[in-house]
Order: sequence, then structure tokens, then C-alpha cells
Amino acid sequence: MADLSVTVDGLKLPNPFVIGSGPPGTNANVINKAFEEGWGAVIAKTISLDASKVINVAPRYARMRVGAKGSETIVGWQNIELISDRPFDTWIEEFKQVKQKYPDRILIASIMEEYNKDAWCEIVERCQDAGVDAFELNFSCPHGLPERKMGAAMGQDCEVLGTVCGWVNGVSKKPVWAKMTPNITHIEEPARAALRNGCEGIAAINTILCVMGVDLKTLRPEPTVEGYTTPGGYSCKAVRPIALRMVMECARMMNKEFPGRSLSAIGGVETGEDAAQFILLGGSTVQVCTGVMIHGYGLVKELCRGLSAFMDAKGFKTIEEFRGHSLQYFTTHADLVQRQASAKALEKAAAEGRVTKDTQWTGEKFVEQSNKLVAN
Repeated sequence: MADLSVTVDGLKLPNPFVIGSGPPGTNANVINKAFEEGWGAVIAKTISLDASKVINVAPRYARMRVGAKGSETIVGWQNIELISDRPFDTWIEEFKQVKQKYPDRILIASIMEEYNKDAWCEIVERCQDAGVDAFELNFSCPHGLPERKMGAAMGQDCEVLGTVCGWVNGVSKKPVWAKMTPNITHIEEPARAALRNGCEGIAAINTILCVMGVDLKTLRPEPTVEGYTTPGGYSCKAVRPIALRMVMECARMMNKEFPGRSLSAIGGVETGEDAAQFILLGGSTVQVCTGVMIHGYGLVKELCRGLSAFMDAKGFKTIEEFRGHSLQYFTTHADLVQRQASAKALEKAAAEGRVTKDTQWTGEKFVEQSNKLVAN
């Protein structure tokens, strides 16, 4: 039977499935629920030192459905939700409570601050003193507090991102992951900046900035709050192909320039088979957020079942046996053209009965084969 356990940056997880930062990790109650259900790790909802400026609105979600009415499938999910609005001191106490109850489980703090060294250092020091096992730096929320140069506004500036990673790694005694924004031309660039400045790993991707749609009855974009809205983050099944591409790009860069660093893959995962694809493209762990909001915390059991079934069918005993296996099959378009031309030439030679390898010679057709190799 497949062994789903993984060790990433010294963190031992019973399985690679991690609650992604967001509503599923919004307080100690739900974090405890996630551990009870068997999730490998939990990343809490993003916190900052000053939550007083964090004011959410409702509605703040919009969904895209496909299929016949009454049996629709949710394929897209938009949110305009901000980071945690709960006081920092409350989070510190709850981190302590969770670690006291689950000392052997992995609790990761997602943190975000303005471009202020003292603030980043304080939040790291106080969180690690509370017992968290690792940090995820939120450089990627596409809509949360950009006017304060936080989230994706910071993650799109490699110089600023690199400086902040240096600050954090200067005081952190725990592993640090930098969460990448997909709202950028080349995701490898901020990932490279984070790794150069001491981060043990990368998490990718966060949500894609979007407008879900316009209500043709009211002519108002959704989700509508007092008749108005703002672009938000897009997640769920529909983003998976984009996430797979960006995870692949990060993994190829990391394998070449930063071997041994970790990659936490995110983007539309709802089945074990989805997760297997991300692991094949280099993911060390697989995060799920929107999937939990749709299916509940019990989803982890189906994820483990599906991934285990895939591994058993392929004869893989551990995650490491196939992690990154599919990266070798990516190449350039020019190489694809050359490979196809070579394959067609071999097919033509075979159809004409021409020998292309010494092993193809036969005693019965030796003269016939020789004649076919003579130039006209």
C-alpha cells in the first residue's frame, strides 16, 4: 500500500494535503477540525499586526456554474475577501492552543505586512514564539490592501519581495515559504528572488485577478455590494491548467538553480488525481482552499484515497518516487518539430522494409533488405 507521508523542509506530514490559507483556516475551531479530519498541515488565514483596517463586505463570493439547472457543477469561484480581521493577540493565543492540542501536527502561519522591517520581524518572532511550525509569506493576494502595497502589490516587485524575504529569514527559526502571485508575466522571477533571499520553499499559485461576470438583469458586475464591486481572486477547477503551467515553470527553475528547495502546489485541486498531476510537476505538498469551501473538511479522505489508488496502480510506494517525473517531457516547439520529423522518417523506413538498426536484419530476408539500402 502507498505511503502518503512526506517530509518537507524538516516538517513531517502524514500526507501531502495542506489546508490553504483562507476561510478554512480562519480560527482555532476550524483548524482543529481540519486536524481531526486528517489534513497533513494547516496554513492559517493570513494575519497582520493591525487588523483594525481589515473590514470585509458581503456578499464577497461569486461562483461560475456549468451544466443543467439543478445539477450544476461549480468550476469557478471569485472572492473579494480580505485577510483576517481578528486581533493579532487573539491569533497568538489560538496558535498556542492549537499546538498544545496537536503538538505533532504542522501549523503554518500566513503573514502579511507593509514594507516595514520592524513589522515583519515582530510578526515572525511573536508567531514562532507561539509555536507555529513554519511561515508562508503572502505576497500574492490580488485584491487585499493594495493601497498599502501589500499582497500582490509587493509580490510583483522582485526587489521589494527579496528585501522582505531577507528581513524574515534574518529572524525566523522556522522554514519560510513565499506564496507567489499568478498576476505577473514570469512567475519564476519573484520565486527566484525569494529563494535567493533565504526562503526554503515556494507556494504557487494564489488566485487570479478577475471579474466573474455581469448580471444582465441589473447590469451590475458580481459580486454586487450596494450596487458596486471590485475585481477579486479567481479559484476552483477552472484555474487548474494555469496553475499546473506555473508550478511547472517554478519547478524547472528550482531544479536547475535551487535544487532541494520545496514547492507547495495550489490551484483547483478537488481529487487525488488532481493532486497527482501537481506532484508529477514537482509539488512537494498540495494545498486546497476552495475545494474545502465546496466539499467540506472530509474531502481530505477522498484526496488520500484517490492519490493512493493512483500510486498503487503505477507501483509507486512513496511520493518522492514520482515527484517531478513529468517535468522531463517539456521541451521547445522547435524540438517537437524535430522529434516529429524523426519519428515520421522511422515510420516511413519501417513501412518500406528498410533496415535502420542492426537488430532488424534477418536471415530469411537478408538479400531483400540489402537491396533496399542501395542508392538508386
